Amino acid sequence: MVDVNLLITNEILAKAKMENYLFLMCEAQLTPTFYEKTCPKALSTICKVVNQAVSRERRMAASLIRLHFHDCFVQGCDASILLDEAPNIKSEKTAVPNRGSVRGYDVVEAAKRELEKMCPGVVSCADILTVVARDASAAVGGPSWNVKLGRRDSTIANRTVANIDIPSPFDSLDTLISRFSKKGLSAKDMVALSGAHTIGQSQCSSFRNRIYNASDIDASFASSRRRQCPKNGGNGNLASLDLVTNKKFDNNYFKNLMQRKGLLQSDQVLFSGGSTDSIVSKYSNDPRAFFTDFAKAMVKTADIQPLTGRNGIIRTVCSAVN
Repeated sequence: MVDVNLLITNEILAKAKMENYLFLMCEAQLTPTFYEKTCPKALSTICKVVNQAVSRERRMAASLIRLHFHDCFVQGCDASILLDEAPNIKSEKTAVPNRGSVRGYDVVEAAKRELEKMCPGVVSCADILTVVARDASAAVGGPSWNVKLGRRDSTIANRTVANIDIPSPFDSLDTLISRFSKKGLSAKDMVALSGAHTIGQSQCSSFRNRIYNASDIDASFASSRRRQCPKNGGNGNLASLDLVTNKKFDNNYFKNLMQRKGLLQSDQVLFSGGSTDSIVSKYSNDPRAFFTDFAKAMVKTADIQPLTGRNGIIRTVCSAVN
């Protein structure tokens, strides 16, 4: 005799398994070919916008890499950093690590506007952020890599986490290693990613204490930096993170560290008698190894807690929820 209750139970279980299977299918892995059919010119369009921006201002390459990094360290690579203040959103733009220093929002929005014209509602702001970071590196002579795509955008931001999780220019080596480890990044990843400081600039307020009070700093280097950063005032004055080749992506940053010419405390601690000294030494002598490891670390960074499948949305404007 057929057990009707058993049949119903099995049917329910089968349906649940199928729904779970379909859900998992929606949660597919990120892939470089994600927009191949839905927006085939997406990558070339983003690249064009980035190249134009870097041509206008070389420093923008560093800003775009940093923008992506600061996004991924707060609730994953979900473009939350791009959201403006709103009644239900406390923008990450005004968090201490970002306020007045993070740039490049307009470049991402410019790329988004172009993509919305050709493929409305298809390409996420989170994916744009990931691609502009890669293209920014390549635009100034740095490495390129295959970008995995398929992220979706968050509908919330988290200023509190931004204030807590984003690394500080005053961090010790142990603190830095811990911060990166919590995001699934190794000490080697951290050193490689720090190599992005081979381009770009920093504000006086971030390195004043080091150039006036630190003992692990080359005297002539400290003296030259003091001309741009007085003891009082001038907090926004800028100095190059790489003294020699700040407009070209190369391994000179690591050579600087070995000469005690790291501008930020968080730079110099990478070569200060600690566990990362050997990595710095290797990169200073082997630019190919640095480029390879930087590209790998950027891919790993872009994999931090992405929203995929049914999670998140595709924003039509990166600075606001639809």
